[in-house]
Amino acid sequence: MTKESSFIGDLLWRILLAVFALSIILPIFWLIYESLKTNREFFQDIWALPAQLQWSNYTSAWEKFKLGQVLLNTVYYVGVSLVAGTFLTALNAYALTRVNFKGKKLLWASIMLSLFLPGINALVPQYVLMRDLHLTNSLTGLIILDSLGESVFFLMLLSGFMQSLPKELEESAFVDGASIFQVFTKIIFPLSMPGIVTVAIFKFLGLYNNFLAPFIYLGEESKYTMAVNMYFAHKRMQYSSDWVTLFAGLVITMIPPIIMYILFQRKVMEGATLGGVKG
Repeated sequence: MTKESSFIGDLLWRILLAVFALSIILPIFWLIYESLKTNREFFQDIWALPAQLQWSNYTSAWEKFKLGQVLLNTVYYVGVSLVAGTFLTALNAYALTRVNFKGKKLLWASIMLSLFLPGINALVPQYVLMRDLHLTNSLTGLIILDSLGESVFFLMLLSGFMQSLPKELEESAFVDGASIFQVFTKIIFPLSMPGIVTVAIFKFLGLYNNFLAPFIYLGEESKYTMAVNMYFAHKRMQYSSDWVTLFAGLVITMIPPIIMYILFQRKVMEGATLGGVKG
């Protein structure tokens, strides 16, 4: 391949990536400046910039959509599910990659088989089980469901990372009299932190944006999470048409995942690549 053809190929890829980036950035930018308009300006011309920035739309959205209570519900649901679910994923990955036991290959095969089964198939039996355990219409019940519901993708991601750790670390700890749980908590867990952080970030985004489970299991408005609350806020727009306030509420809901991305984008890249490096 000549230098000229290589340059043209790189240029085309850069143009393609720039177009892809703009397809994400421009809608966000449009949403932000629409949230700073009046409703009259919005209906007159959706592309025009606001004549005067209406920051009061954000105050109205906070009060109208009860975002204070919704944010507390979301923090409780996402926070507890994130901590419990990430720890259980790390524990499962350790057991499946670093511990030898009978039936291990069969268990892995069953887990891989679940990749070919649509998750929607488990919706009805899950709901029946949650109803019989009186865990419907409960944020705590939703936390239990999400914490115990293992994701094959996260399990495979963290298992690949743990496999790259040298076996001698565990052998030395066992010689010194450490138990399996001590080896996991004091050696494997700290060394696997880049991979665990990566899984935690993906879990956070999945939990924060989770709509289906909260929509099905939560029946009271006072218990709604952010995604469900904004869904019903959108439904109410057919009666009030206060679109700029809705846009302001959507901008507020975007802030936590954007902050998460800014703070941990380097960790995501490190965790996604280090798992493929053998120690």
